[in-house]
Amino acid sequence: MTALEPRGPDLAKTSDAPPDPAAEEKVLSRSYRALSIGIVSVVLLIAFEATAVGTAMPVAARELDGVSLYAFAFSGYFTTSLFGMVLAGQWSDRRGPLGPLTAGIASFGAGLLLAGTAGAMWVFILGRAVQGLGGGLVIVALYVVVGRVYPERLRPAIMAAFAASWVVPSIVGPLASGAVTEHLGWRWVFIGIPVLVVFPLALALPQIRRRAGGPLDDSAGGASFDRRRIRLALGISLGAGLLQYAAQDLRWLSLVPGAVGAALLVPAVLGLLPRGTYRAARGLPSVVLLRGVAAGSFIAAESFVPLMLVTQRGLSPTMAGFSLAAGGVTWAVGSWVQSRPRVEPYRERLMTLGMVLVAASIAAAPSVLISSVPAWTLAVAWAFGCFGMGLVIASSSVLLLQLSAPEEAGTNSAALQISDALSNVVLLAAGGAAFAALGGGSVSHAATAASGSHPGAFAAVFLPMAGVALVGAWVTTRLREESR
Repeated sequence: MTALEPRGPDLAKTSDAPPDPAAEEKVLSRSYRALSIGIVSVVLLIAFEATAVGTAMPVAARELDGVSLYAFAFSGYFTTSLFGMVLAGQWSDRRGPLGPLTAGIASFGAGLLLAGTAGAMWVFILGRAVQGLGGGLVIVALYVVVGRVYPERLRPAIMAAFAASWVVPSIVGPLASGAVTEHLGWRWVFIGIPVLVVFPLALALPQIRRRAGGPLDDSAGGASFDRRRIRLALGISLGAGLLQYAAQDLRWLSLVPGAVGAALLVPAVLGLLPRGTYRAARGLPSVVLLRGVAAGSFIAAESFVPLMLVTQRGLSPTMAGFSLAAGGVTWAVGSWVQSRPRVEPYRERLMTLGMVLVAASIAAAPSVLISSVPAWTLAVAWAFGCFGMGLVIASSSVLLLQLSAPEEAGTNSAALQISDALSNVVLLAAGGAAFAALGGGSVSHAATAASGSHPGAFAAVFLPMAGVALVGAWVTTRLREESR
């Protein structure tokens, strides 16, 4: 593994050297166009599902008489996706990303159909779990495809395209889902999406089969999966699920599943993440740690923004949701900025700036609890935070692929996604517990009314998350390996 040193011009080349045709290619050049459109379309559909399903979920739970099980529709997705991430990393490294990508999309679609046709809440939760397994398989397999097919200079651009794929869904998704739910019924939000995946599959799969379908060397094709990692994946999934359950049920009895969950989770995390991640060792471990710190602090805080605007400032759920809409645009802009070749030597500095912006936006959010502060100031602050996230998230993916040997891209990509997803649930659970303990009231997903929400309960969520984001700013100083 080499240090991430700024790459200057190649002094061996002269001004008379003929241009390299490969150096002129872009992600939408003829040789990459079908693959780029295909995999970005897959991300677009996943993004649309993520933003649309949250709107339909309360109606589905009510019609299925499953409001008491509402949270498990989300935790079920999360726990199986963790297992899918580890499985996809193993599968991709040994036999190529085509298998896990195909299986993941099939599982994702099957889960949507199962949830959309459910006649009982437990069937709905099962569908979400099947869907989560597919989502975990797909996201890691896509990272491996990027690492194998695209040259290093094009990876920042394709990562920026992934981020841009969330812009339209973040704005249109909730509105479209609300309209479909109101006029056609919530089931069509789930049933309609699998049909749309046919087009991107027709574009992407032939290209993946031709360019990245098999193992990197023939000897790896018959290699069996690492059974220890598979067991650890089961441990991390079950442990995360138990911790979520304990955090949602604040009784002394819940300490038992919480303790069991922690006992399963801690050794699994230590075994699945790169050695030294927990202490921010330089290089790859710090890249993986940063991804979790950034995603966890920001998403945990963002989950409470609409609720705070509804309960404390009297905004409608639609207007509260729109307060985050500009963030989708600025996130994409941040991803675009990091993709510019001129900023490559300054990537780590940009990531430090990004985490400072994230911390500042989270810390500024509870200022709207003061009635004299206009509610729109939160939308402005959040737009800056999303810009910072665009710089950090896309760059962490680029650095991970730079620091990974080709045969380790799947395993390391899985570690990055595990850090992202696991920090979300841990910090969300911690924030939710603090919120409830300080009189936050009964909170459900998205922006719904909360009974007896106290302003201090919101501050108890945002301010600690801002502190976590500041820790992330320090981690960005350890992304380079020490020069020898």
